[in-house]
Amino acid sequence: MSVQERKQRERAVRERLIVATARELAEQQGWDAVTTRRLAERIEYSQPVLYSHFRGKREIIGAVALQGAGELAVALRAATSAADGPRARVYALASAYLDFAARNPAVYDALFQLDGGLAYAQEDTPEPLKDAFAALLECLAEVAGDGVEPGLFTEVFWAALHGVATLTRSGRLPPEETGPRVELLVDRLAVV
Repeated sequence: MSVQERKQRERAVRERLIVATARELAEQQGWDAVTTRRLAERIEYSQPVLYSHFRGKREIIGAVALQGAGELAVALRAATSAADGPRARVYALASAYLDFAARNPAVYDALFQLDGGLAYAQEDTPEPLKDAFAALLECLAEVAGDGVEPGLFTEVFWAALHGVATLTRSGRLPPEETGPRVELLVDRLAVV
């Protein structure tokens, strides 16, 4: 292995450590607790080392969002592949989405609430974000209904899921009613 390859590998390891530490800190204490000073202390590198990887917190949030988008896509595909029939797939998709949001609040915020400097729904949207949307679309396209553009239907269904996730997490909707909300969404929005 050349010196250059070793340095690149070490850099990638440091970058993963920064992202993992930021994510851990955000999940434990919220994104306000994530500062370059605290990250530097936790990973035992200087702040200039952090800045050599990320220009600031915004880029770190973006890196966490991209990582989370990949995880969300995997979770959605795993849930829908295990379900039998369109209705069951949509229910599994909705449940997996809401479960992901509940289990990973800081990642969910990085993806959909905070400014991570990422482009959404544009030509230059990063692949992990496109793939997470594709995981939704793959399932929801089959239940959009006649004459309904599948992408538009997916956006509306996703918006409903996001609303349920956000309102439940903020305590404005009781979590014990999540199942009936998912049933209603599936039964009223999806043509199965």
